[in-house]
This record gives sequence, C-alpha cells and structure tokens, in this order.
Amino acid sequence: MRKAIIAGATGLIGNELLNILLENSDYQEVLILTRSEVSISHKKLVQLVVDFDRLEKYADAITGDAIFCCLGSTKKKTPRMADYRKVDFQYPVELGEIATANHIKQYHLVSAIGADMHSANFYTKMKGETEYALIHLGLPCLHIYQPSALTGQRKEKRLLEGLALGFMAIVNPLLIGRYKKYRSIAAKTVAKAIYNQSLKPQNGLFIHPSDHIQNLA
Repeated sequence: MRKAIIAGATGLIGNELLNILLENSDYQEVLILTRSEVSISHKKLVQLVVDFDRLEKYADAITGDAIFCCLGSTKKKTPRMADYRKVDFQYPVELGEIATANHIKQYHLVSAIGADMHSANFYTKMKGETEYALIHLGLPCLHIYQPSALTGQRKEKRLLEGLALGFMAIVNPLLIGRYKKYRSIAAKTVAKAIYNQSLKPQNGLFIHPSDHIQNLA
C-alpha cells in the first residue's frame, strides 16, 4: 500500500498531480490537506480539512510514503506580506518537520525558477529560504522543482498573467542554451515529472530546474 499526501491540491500543479495520482495504480491512497472540503469523489481519495496555522494538531494523521507540497499564493490573494510568507514558507517548512518526525520517505516541493535566499526580490528570496530550510531538515529524499512561468487552465482569470504567457509563447523558441530554463512550462508537465520522480526509490537531494523538469515528464 503506497500513500501520497498533497498540500495545495486545488492549485494549478496540485490539481494536475491529484488527477494523475487518482488515475494510476501506483498509489492506493491519496490524502489531500485542504482548508475546506472539495467536491471530488474517488475511492482512493481521503480529505483532511485542516487549519494550516495549526498544522501540528494534525501531525498524527499526516502519514504516508510521499508528501507533495504544491502550496503557493499571489499578491492578489494575500496582499499582506506576512500572510504571503505563511503560505510559501511557513506551511511548507512545517510540513517538512512533520514529514521528518513521521518518517515520510519522500518530500516533493514545488518552488520557482530563480529561487535564491540572497535575492533582492521578495518572492525569489522567500522561495530560496524555503528550499534552504527544508534542505537542512535532513529529509531522507527531497525533490525541489523550479518551474518557470506556468501554463494551464486556472480556476480564476489573471489578465496580466495571460498577457505575459501570450508573450512567452512567442519568445519561447528564442530562449536557447542557458536561457532555455526560462521557457514557460505546462502545469501538467510539472505534475507528471513530480509523479515520475516519486516512483523512483531514491535518497538524497534533487533540484530540478525548469528545463530539466520537461525531460522528466
């Protein structure tokens, strides 16, 4: 019996990953951590409604073979920097601490291209700090994915992002060599890469830049 845990299953990558996990037989149970129950029904699916500000209360229920952290927010959803940091730093790190305590074999983090704890940019600096904190938890197997701009069907419309992706579709072929990693990438491709990596019996730290993710799918 192989069990997966997903945090952020309603997001762009998380939802794609959830569908893959439910459709394939490699995992017999899929536990999703969610703020409110979602309207999905499947014999393998278990929903755990949690208060992410009190994750330690649910630690006993967060057990399995692999945890997939697809959490992330936007300035529009969480304009307060403190709330933004909770979603992108605090919650992933606390899940890592729970994973360590509960001997979960694998931790998969969706980070972002350019993640660097020394960056002057708030977003990329925070992503880098999250990666650094998780690396130093001593997880037996940690995969960090750093996708570029994501394409896919979002539940909410983002005008500026839509314009940016339209621009990227034109620019992508021009991004070659060391700039190839900046090409936009489909959320479904990222999810497939994450799933494929989770099936490998590996130990250690694995960091996957956006262009490498494409090859893992």
